[in-house]
Amino acid sequence: MVRRVYVEKKPPFAVKAKELMEEIKSYLKIQDVTGVRVLIRYDVENISDEIYKKACYTIFSEPPVDMLYEETFEKSPDSHVFSVEYLPGQFDQRADSAMQCVKFLNEEEEPVIKTAVTYVVEGKITEKELTQIKGYCINPVDSRETGMVKPETLITAFDEPCDVKVLEGFIDMEEEKCKELYQSFNLAMTFKDFLHIQKYFKGEEKRNPSMTEIRVLDTYWSDHCRHTTFSTELTKVHFKDGYYRAPIEGTYNAYLSDRAEIFKGREDKFVCLMDLALMAMRKLKKEGKVEDQEESEEINACSIVVPVDITDENGNTETEEWLVNFKNETHNHPTEIEPFGGAATCLGGAIRDPLSGRTYVYQAMRITGAADPTVSLDATLKGKLPQKKLVRGAANGYSSYGNQIGLATGYVKEIYHPDYVAKRMEIGAVMGAAPRKSVIRETSDPDDRIILLGGRTGRDGCGGATGSSKVHTESSIETCGAEVQKGNAPTERKIQRLFRREEVSRLIKKCNDFGAGGVSVAIGELAAGLQINLDKVPKKYAGLDGTEIAISESQERMAVVVDKKDVDAFLSYAEEENLEAVEVAVVTESPRLVMEWRGKEIVNISRAFLDTNGAHQETEVVVEMPTETCGYLEKKPVSNVKETWLSVLGSLNVCSQKGLVEMFDSSIGAGSVFMPYGGKYQLTEIQTMAAKLPVWKGKTETVTLMSYGFDPYLSKWSPYHGAIYAIVESVAKIVAAGGSMDKIRFTFQEYFRRMTEEPSRWSQPFSALLGAYAAQVAFGLPSIGGKDSMSGTFNEIDVPPTLVSFAVDTAKYPELITPELKQAGNKLVKFTIETDDYKIPVFEKVINLYHGITKAIHDKAIVSAYVLNASGLAAAISKMAFGNKLGVKIEETLEKEDLFAPEFGNIVAEVPAGMLNKIAVPYTLIGEVTEKAEFTYKDMALSIEEALQAWKAPLEKVFPTKGSKNTEKVEAPIFQADSIYICKHKVAKPTVFIPVFPGTNCEYDSAKAFERAGAKVTVKVFKNMTADNIRESVDEFEKAIYNAQIIMFPGGFSAGDEPDGSAKFFATAFQNEKLKEAVMKLLKERDGLALGICNGFQALIKLGLLPYGEIVGQKEDSPTLTFNTINRHISKMVYTRVVSNKSPWLTKAEIGKVYTNAASHGEGRFVAPKEWIGKLFANGQVATQYCDLDGNVSMDEEWNINGSYNAIEGITSPDGRVFGKMAHSERRGMAVAMNIYGEQDLKIFESGVQYFK
Repeated sequence: MVRRVYVEKKPPFAVKAKELMEEIKSYLKIQDVTGVRVLIRYDVENISDEIYKKACYTIFSEPPVDMLYEETFEKSPDSHVFSVEYLPGQFDQRADSAMQCVKFLNEEEEPVIKTAVTYVVEGKITEKELTQIKGYCINPVDSRETGMVKPETLITAFDEPCDVKVLEGFIDMEEEKCKELYQSFNLAMTFKDFLHIQKYFKGEEKRNPSMTEIRVLDTYWSDHCRHTTFSTELTKVHFKDGYYRAPIEGTYNAYLSDRAEIFKGREDKFVCLMDLALMAMRKLKKEGKVEDQEESEEINACSIVVPVDITDENGNTETEEWLVNFKNETHNHPTEIEPFGGAATCLGGAIRDPLSGRTYVYQAMRITGAADPTVSLDATLKGKLPQKKLVRGAANGYSSYGNQIGLATGYVKEIYHPDYVAKRMEIGAVMGAAPRKSVIRETSDPDDRIILLGGRTGRDGCGGATGSSKVHTESSIETCGAEVQKGNAPTERKIQRLFRREEVSRLIKKCNDFGAGGVSVAIGELAAGLQINLDKVPKKYAGLDGTEIAISESQERMAVVVDKKDVDAFLSYAEEENLEAVEVAVVTESPRLVMEWRGKEIVNISRAFLDTNGAHQETEVVVEMPTETCGYLEKKPVSNVKETWLSVLGSLNVCSQKGLVEMFDSSIGAGSVFMPYGGKYQLTEIQTMAAKLPVWKGKTETVTLMSYGFDPYLSKWSPYHGAIYAIVESVAKIVAAGGSMDKIRFTFQEYFRRMTEEPSRWSQPFSALLGAYAAQVAFGLPSIGGKDSMSGTFNEIDVPPTLVSFAVDTAKYPELITPELKQAGNKLVKFTIETDDYKIPVFEKVINLYHGITKAIHDKAIVSAYVLNASGLAAAISKMAFGNKLGVKIEETLEKEDLFAPEFGNIVAEVPAGMLNKIAVPYTLIGEVTEKAEFTYKDMALSIEEALQAWKAPLEKVFPTKGSKNTEKVEAPIFQADSIYICKHKVAKPTVFIPVFPGTNCEYDSAKAFERAGAKVTVKVFKNMTADNIRESVDEFEKAIYNAQIIMFPGGFSAGDEPDGSAKFFATAFQNEKLKEAVMKLLKERDGLALGICNGFQALIKLGLLPYGEIVGQKEDSPTLTFNTINRHISKMVYTRVVSNKSPWLTKAEIGKVYTNAASHGEGRFVAPKEWIGKLFANGQVATQYCDLDGNVSMDEEWNINGSYNAIEGITSPDGRVFGKMAHSERRGMAVAMNIYGEQDLKIFESGVQYFK
């Protein structure tokens, strides 16, 4: 029997419905809508009555904030109702998590759950308007409207798939027939490739190929997997005439000369974009300038070897070699058609590359390109999603994945240019690191085994690699839904945990991630000879045929090569981490790729043929020249300084992106050296992200830095200059943060229009790569990796020629500076790079200048610095000033035009008064920092507040920073307890038990915080793959609780906070009688303590441990935590005030004092009936409240970030021994959040440990 449940948020908490209502009125311009309701629909089968009743109020809904309706719900007569579900085969995280939670209630149940979202639109609207609303709510690429009639059953009967077809007669086909067949398959390969296959099968195999072999070759040779465009031979290069021909052609001739030297005597090498992209690295390597690069047959990511000083707890320092990995990934095509899934898997894919190299990924950067998202809906091109929906959906997808997996996103920037309407740019760049001794690099030997671990295989992502390589038009968009993979971040988190264990990492000889191409590529690349059994590949559902299993790009999977003797050990470790792992292939002597399905060979291809990468492609290049003058680089006349200043601050590529940036968790890992916005007011945007190396035991001063450089307007004028200045800008940003340029390594992202046989189409990437070559050689700094995406065309529109430079460096954190202005009286100076007649930097002088700036920073003669770009000096000064709201008096000798002139690679710096003589390179004095919060120039005065208003406004309707206008002040009484609970069961070193569930991501930070405070920590993963796993885990958890003095529920996302309401996994599992009894005995009989932070706080609330002090579940009037009023994840540093000393957890904190901690959550809004709030204050259970810098408490969302009632941030149980709070007190340490002001250490971990002594 199928049961149906609808769950709807009660009106005060219905933030999603409220937001949709506002969008319908303001964006769709439909004014007659009087109300909107959003309900989650669960259809449930195979569940007992008892478990169903429990699930209704513990899994599907939360009594304090939800209304639950069984089977149907009441609606007004003017309601228009429709429901939306995922397309078959798409991953539904909500349903998957609900099923896992039900099995926690009873491990023997095998529930089937399907979900949908039901929309109720009230008001007198027309059919046309309803269609418009549906179009806004449904993306046909991944979802569809579903009927309101409940199905008889949810169990899908999958047809037995047919045998794989053999293309009879293929090898003898005439060319014309062959072309017809080729066109019917909708392949990414060229017809030339197709004929290449025919020739191979006729001449070498002497048989007709299977359909699987055609699809596997199409995938293997796709531009995405094999960079076929970049590997096309450039047979002839012709340079058009123009002013800039000399430097551009000169660079080409230098490249030819260098390659002739490097490839002396080699006949097999030819000129192509790939060769041009790699030549600078080859040249510099030959000159001995790339000695830190890790040499390996495995190419998972850029990898350098870095000496790292690590100090242990006894103060002994040793130098260890570490591998530092970095990688950039794009998902332009998938994100364009399905923004959430495309952007989520962009990050997932970027993480998996270094992760497959066995390094722990600890920081990410997101750089995106879009057209103007503020335009009206009418401006949307036919066949495209509205830009506003695209930019929001993509931001939600990327942030959702990163926030769930527990990866700090240190820097986010969206670049706006009208030509990105052709296709969005979505780049994820990540940093990973591991001790070199933990990583083994060996070749695959015959009889080695291939283990597939992680997610299961489904139809999602079939054709992703080929899809991103095809031509795109408005009609093609409707047919490519299956090409977009769906991410499952908690599974990838489990792989991260597994690979971080040295005993596991050292078993892996070689590894490949399942990115583009699925089994055929991920396993196919691991050895020359392979026998793959497709029947062993775990599947999400039945009905997949051999071809689908071979090419599906379902996410979160890894293929590892291990020695035959190590298979059992590896599988056992995987099970400990709750990961599915299966042996699926064996390495063979014979160099052939063989796949079996249902006992038959469906692929058997020679490695030599696979490695041809298809037919040899050739083209000519005609290099177009930029116009002699570039308006974008010229100074423009200025009539009114104030108006121009405000206009620049309000322009799309200068204005605030805070509402976007705060969607991304920037603090997890407790290693982010800079927060995205710094200063007391968190308003100065950083330009370089920095993170401490993720050293597990001990401390280090070593940090990694990453910056980017790129300007689409400059690149559109001249791709050659655009690439040069992209590199210069990325280097300048590292220098301005205090890094040294000498060891910088680059990785490039190339994104260009689709190439055709027209030689001039190749001009843009060719010119850009020449520019990049010139800059790398001149700086003596190589790009050691990159990613190309060559499909940036929609109908007749092309993306701007894009070469993004990512610069990576290592440094020591005491050498770094942050960009916010520090002190009134300090001087502002500008450093200007010299350029030649062709507007190209004089590199020798640039290097000297940047070295001089680095020295001045390390000598403390520069305390803040900012790199200028096209928006000029005024924009840079403003951004530096905003963070601490200091003013600037600008020198009157400066021309007004100079305030707004484009200045690529120049740097403005703050110098303490009296330190100008310490600067040994040329500079211009441009102003002085003032106490008064205003910018002054001659007779012009512009207040910081007016400047801020202009800067904040443009994107506020796209990426809001506040969900409510309420700024009302809130009572903040101090509670002084007469006595604090004293422990009668003393121990010298208390043990802390930290449970890990799917979605938990703060266990490392929490364990470190407790160990630093002197506790012993036990971390255990709850395994739930089978009923036996669940029973074993309950027994292990029970034992761990009995051996502990403290239980700590860490932060995380409980599988994306699905079903709605965080911490469902924690709360459901701990309803188990054994675990409930163990926790209550810990608290009642052994004077134990319990702590929950963020998701862990939510778990304590749902269990009833807060506010009751006992596991009693939730009642309808219980306090709870729900969605932030802004209806999105919010990540920033918050200020909280300690208002009670009742808890043992706060004995070392100062009552009434303001502390600053990282907050990062989507459901952190504390809500409770008025009576409960009164009771909590009266009893001293309100421990902490959100406040401003001075301790003032209010409902202003600038400070009370989630709209919590009475600004409550943390509460305790009646006796204070159970403590829950939203802000992450564990995310602190030396040099963490250097650009944030205030005390970060509440000492709650030290207080908890001290309690037992």
